Amino acid sequence: MFDSIIENDIALFLYLNNLGTVQWDGFWLFMTNKFSAIPLYLVLLFITYKSIGAKKTVIAVVFILLLITLSDQTSQLFKYGLKRLRPCHDESLMDLVRLVKSSCGGKFSFFSAHAANSAAIAVYFGLLLRSFYKYILSVLLVWAVVVSYSRIYIGVHFPTDILFGFFVGSSYGIIFYTMATFVFKKFEKQLR
Repeated sequence: MFDSIIENDIALFLYLNNLGTVQWDGFWLFMTNKFSAIPLYLVLLFITYKSIGAKKTVIAVVFILLLITLSDQTSQLFKYGLKRLRPCHDESLMDLVRLVKSSCGGKFSFFSAHAANSAAIAVYFGLLLRSFYKYILSVLLVWAVVVSYSRIYIGVHFPTDILFGFFVGSSYGIIFYTMATFVFKKFEKQLR
């Protein structure tokens, strides 16, 4: 059964990765670049400040920093624990992979830190701000899906890397949102 999952994962990766075209490469390289999201993060920080105030925003930022650290390090733990090669490092796949960026990146792929981190940010801020902005969770989840898919498009992650990373990141986002709201309620008077 496990072999069947791996075979289907590889087949789906090759199918999705080879759908890419030169005309779209620039867009997907932009979406996969971690620095391209900085304007989004600044907007989220600003609307968080406007929505919940300065003191709560400081706490929210502390939680998001801890969240991203945990999400990223969990990904590294899995990568070096399981040691599944990235598709662009796998000798049996190298010639079939459409590698869009100039290098393949780290050696191991399971699971995607990009997917985990973007899902964590989307869920955390989406839940935190949903009472102020009706569609923010949906918009942020679409952004996270696009960032996650970019990793398949450029040839560095399998679909299961993305799905599992998205699941882990979303779970962490819910947990950290819950912890932040607990702190907000516990210290409500001091945070006014």
